[in-house]
Amino acid sequence: MAPSFGGLQLTPFSSGGRKTLPEDDAGDLEDVRLLDAYKEDDSGLEEGMRGIQVRVTGMTCAACSNSVEGALRDVNGVLRASVALLQNRADVVFDPKLVGEEDIKNAIEDAGFDAEIVSEPSRTKPHGTLLGQFTIGGMTCAVCVNSVEGILRKLPGVKRAVVALATSLGEVEYDPTIISKDDIVNAIEDAGFEASFVQSSEQDKIILGVTGISNEMDALILEGILTSIRGVRQFLFDRTLGELEVLFDPEVISSRSLVDGIEGGSNAKFKLHVKNPYTRMTSKDLEESSNMFRLFTSSLFLSIPVFLIRVVCPHIPLVDSLLLLRCGPFLMGDWLKWALVSLVQFVIGKRFYIAAGRALRNGSANMDVLVALGTSASYFYSVCALLYGAVTGFWSPTYFEASAMLITFVLLGKYLESLAKGKTSDAIKKLVELAPATALLLVKDKGGRFIEEREIDAMLIQPGDVLKVLPGTKVPADGIVMWGSSYVNESMVTGESAPVSKEVNSPVIGGTMNLYGALHIQATKVGSNAVLSQIISLVETAQMSKAPIQKFADFVASIFVPTVVAMSLLTLLGWYVSGTLGAYPKQWLPENGNYFVFALMFAISVVVIACPCALGLATPTAVMVATGVGANNGVLIKGGDALERAQKVKYVVFDKTGTLTQGKATVTTAKVFTGMDHGEFLTLVASAEASSEHPLAVAIVEYARHFHFFEEPSTTKDAQDHSRETRFSGWLLDVSEFSALPGRGVQCFIKGKRVLVGNRKLLTESGVTIPTDVENFLVNLEESAKTGVLVAYDDTAVGVLGVADPLKREAAVVVEGLLKMGVIPVMVTGDNWRTARAVAKEVGIQDVRAEVMPAGKAEVIHSFQKDGSIVAMVGDGINDSPALAAADVGMAIGAGTDIAIEAADYVLMRSNLEDVITAIDLSRKTFSRIRLNYVFAMAYNVIAIPIAAGVFFPWLGIKLPPWAAGACMALSSVSVVCSSLLLRRYKKPRLTTILEITVE
Repeated sequence: MAPSFGGLQLTPFSSGGRKTLPEDDAGDLEDVRLLDAYKEDDSGLEEGMRGIQVRVTGMTCAACSNSVEGALRDVNGVLRASVALLQNRADVVFDPKLVGEEDIKNAIEDAGFDAEIVSEPSRTKPHGTLLGQFTIGGMTCAVCVNSVEGILRKLPGVKRAVVALATSLGEVEYDPTIISKDDIVNAIEDAGFEASFVQSSEQDKIILGVTGISNEMDALILEGILTSIRGVRQFLFDRTLGELEVLFDPEVISSRSLVDGIEGGSNAKFKLHVKNPYTRMTSKDLEESSNMFRLFTSSLFLSIPVFLIRVVCPHIPLVDSLLLLRCGPFLMGDWLKWALVSLVQFVIGKRFYIAAGRALRNGSANMDVLVALGTSASYFYSVCALLYGAVTGFWSPTYFEASAMLITFVLLGKYLESLAKGKTSDAIKKLVELAPATALLLVKDKGGRFIEEREIDAMLIQPGDVLKVLPGTKVPADGIVMWGSSYVNESMVTGESAPVSKEVNSPVIGGTMNLYGALHIQATKVGSNAVLSQIISLVETAQMSKAPIQKFADFVASIFVPTVVAMSLLTLLGWYVSGTLGAYPKQWLPENGNYFVFALMFAISVVVIACPCALGLATPTAVMVATGVGANNGVLIKGGDALERAQKVKYVVFDKTGTLTQGKATVTTAKVFTGMDHGEFLTLVASAEASSEHPLAVAIVEYARHFHFFEEPSTTKDAQDHSRETRFSGWLLDVSEFSALPGRGVQCFIKGKRVLVGNRKLLTESGVTIPTDVENFLVNLEESAKTGVLVAYDDTAVGVLGVADPLKREAAVVVEGLLKMGVIPVMVTGDNWRTARAVAKEVGIQDVRAEVMPAGKAEVIHSFQKDGSIVAMVGDGINDSPALAAADVGMAIGAGTDIAIEAADYVLMRSNLEDVITAIDLSRKTFSRIRLNYVFAMAYNVIAIPIAAGVFFPWLGIKLPPWAAGACMALSSVSVVCSSLLLRRYKKPRLTTILEITVE
């Protein structure tokens, strides 16, 4: 969101003019890499629908999130609404023709919670539109908001506009080719309001940490430097935090030029570094925990004297005599307890009343209602007892300590809970820490020669920058190697500890570790486009999602508090009525007590011991931890629903090529059946296949080149993309009338004679007879799990090539492991039946489906789903995407295509089949933990509430005072969170242990 500048002076400056800078273009360096398809936009929504995120504050348990969801779904035009309690965020999909963002925000606020539309300045809207934020002053009510929104929406070029009264901000999506920021500001001012531009999706705001400023003179120097820099719009320097917030025009100056200008203007006295937004978010989390700890310690400091006055002081004669001194109508001890507890109840405990009031205004109830009800009953009864004693002279016992200690224990629980919940996001924190803080930029002169090395902040890297990566340092950005060779540890993405060789034109990923040689890389993807940023975004999305099992907790939470209140009233009536009827002896009553007071303490204990939070936290905390654990183990999970479905998988359908096999075809056999020379045969075949991009064609050409020049066949991407003119000139034959025949092979003419290279179908349809010896040789190849390629020249079959795609080393063990887990593996492929059966036999798969077209793979998935079975599909290519989408659980190989990754529910970043086992095993362990959490939460309430109600008191003498009941309630929710945190100890199965896994 845009920053709040409340009460602090922003200094505006004119840019003095504009010039248009060329946009950075990394398109020529584009490389198909992991997760490139994940760019957050609205393209995945239903046509005409829009999606937004809203930050919701004031929620404390599942009942609150249910209340917000219910309020949103009641709004006409809202298609879907999902609320994440732990993140205090709501995802809403709506029809902009029927409802606006402000209506959604108002619906949440009417439900008793605070709402704020979440903007994402780094997101560029489609079709060249920008998302801009503007401060709007002078608004006092909703009428003003509607007025500004109406004006903005009528402006030409404005696609969408929403205004927030609480933050005095307006968010406008506009086309910069039709309308400018200044035009929008002028339109708002013409309507009688104050307006100024804040920031836009052009990323024209930067927050910098500044060191070197020690006095007021330094601050004035900094202001002078900023004033003189062309393009700076506004700035704000916080001396306390050492933070400089600058709004600038990216059309005039870049963020790196801005930093260079400030450091250069100060003669390097000031040192600046970019503040990482995730680090700032972590600071806010720590601030929240610190605030809760401060409340707890303050309550404890005030509650301990109250507890001592009640329990300890009566046994110390001198102190007791002082407390028994009468001061006005009350004793000195009563005055002290009343004053101290009033501070705890209404100052420290004010937050409970506020939250309870919001819930009740919306017609719902949450844990805050129970706390407010229980503590208020204890407090106001004690006050009434004092006043009654002062009037009548009959002094009943007071229970001020119950109210104070109850609030103290609840705050302790909240503090421990905030610490524990903070640990559930450790995965994202670790991912953020992978990125290096700085980078070495190589500066060129006008002639293109490198003349200088500069250390810059890694967040200031721009596409096209050439960076130096020293041995033992991290790669600062995604890019391409321009010079040097080395080995890079990419385990943070692939999970493989074995270093990967990197040479010129090899792609590198930001955050990976360069081990040996120095490299020069050209940055291609930075910021939100980088692989690491996309992984973080995917993990965040998964942690925001809600698993279907959460619906049970939501239902229980919706009726929990009313049920508890009803049980408390029954407890009060039961003990009071039975006491007045003489059902139990008066000896059970406290000193100077009566039946009502006796019954009231049981009723209060029932209210405060019940814990709906434990139920509400059972699922989301476990899902958050599991998605983080999965990311750390090379398995990206896209949502809680996918995580839940994976535990029930009955069938795992594997694609063959690139999934069970390595996807690197190599020629293993070349046999000539005529008098043609072997070298001439290979030249003929290579000449025909040289114009094809098929993987088998590439393998055949590489094999022929190796035969002629004794070069090692290259399987690297840069070798495959090398200039064909260089690779093939001088030894290949001239080809004419080349045509590729999908599903069959290729056809061309060489020296005026037709050449056919492909399968049986190609030769048969072309009228070429396949001799018996050729057919027998071909059958032998297929039965040995190789693909046979027939070659015909001048309508005569002249030879056969055998092409093999080696199996992945772990394929057979993973298949056996799945069988041990009770999961049935299936192989589906477009290859012929003999080859398919041979491969399946080698890995141990019994169920094989061969010669299946891409659309047919989805039909295979549906055939397994007919009996209600949960089916997982593992694939890597574009042709697998229909099946991945059709499967209940789609698992995409991380090295596969973007389309396959987008269609899947899981991304196996390491491209290792072991992670199929990991995904299913992690899902099972996660939901075992969730079920354990639910059992604990339900058992706690089922056992604790009767104990608090005094059900066992007549026989066992067990009686919980309200403060002890509050302690139990606080610790129960903490226990559930800590139980979920145990998932962080998850260890993924290895090849040596997979076979030991059994059905749970």
